[in-house]
Amino acid sequence: MKIAYQGIEGSYSESCAKELYPECETIPCKTFDDVFKKASDDETINAIIPESNKTTGNIGVEYLIFKYRLNIYMEKFFPIKHHLLAPPDSKITDIKNVYSHAQGLSQCSNFIKKNNFIENVRADTAGSAKYISEIKIKSEAAIASKESAAIYNLKVLASDIQDEKNNVTRFLLMGKMIKQPELKKEKYITSFLFKLKSKPAALYSALSGFAIQGVNLTKLQSYPEKNSFSSYFFLCDLDGHIDDPKVQKSLEELGLHCEDFHVLGVFISDKFRDK
Repeated sequence: MKIAYQGIEGSYSESCAKELYPECETIPCKTFDDVFKKASDDETINAIIPESNKTTGNIGVEYLIFKYRLNIYMEKFFPIKHHLLAPPDSKITDIKNVYSHAQGLSQCSNFIKKNNFIENVRADTAGSAKYISEIKIKSEAAIASKESAAIYNLKVLASDIQDEKNNVTRFLLMGKMIKQPELKKEKYITSFLFKLKSKPAALYSALSGFAIQGVNLTKLQSYPEKNSFSSYFFLCDLDGHIDDPKVQKSLEELGLHCEDFHVLGVFISDKFRDK
């Protein structure tokens, strides 16, 4: 299996892909847009995308989900443990500047403030570690994974520095081919997007079917369409399989109120949701 991810070797996305499929071939990409495009252009390539974090919320890939409409095959709640990495001869008292992805910096804000570090935002965590290994300055450090420390020959000055010790990111495995599991006794998530017709109380009317059928919505988020402040689309997850009659009736009712509706995927609910 080939899996594209944003970042370079040692990133959390790559680590998540390797945990799911140890023998997979991982393909690094510079941007999230590149990841989606690779999977959209080649059905033999899947994409692994961080969708949201327990501490800091959405990662910011919603517009790409809307643009490419890849099928979601799986969700994985993956633990994110951040570490302070620096050149081998550095001490924590030497550090002045820290580099990482904006999410990494945000998830370690208490540790950064406590040590009076200066934050520097970069494209990804593993890329920050590689940068520190190249410049070899004792006062500079990266916030990244322990795997990055080994790959880029850096010293771990502090471990598990994230604010929330049970720090978890939800990843989605996506691809171009449409496929879904058969309805059995598993717990499922059905994910979809929609854009409502322009009329009064449209959202209230559209969602009434879920209440009537007793279908639980686990996620409902609105986002403006690109280059628009007046047109919005919604991303939604619900508990259940699309072949369940209650879910079918709910979605049929929703469709009556939409000018755009697209099922993104049906997949087994991660066991993490049961905790």
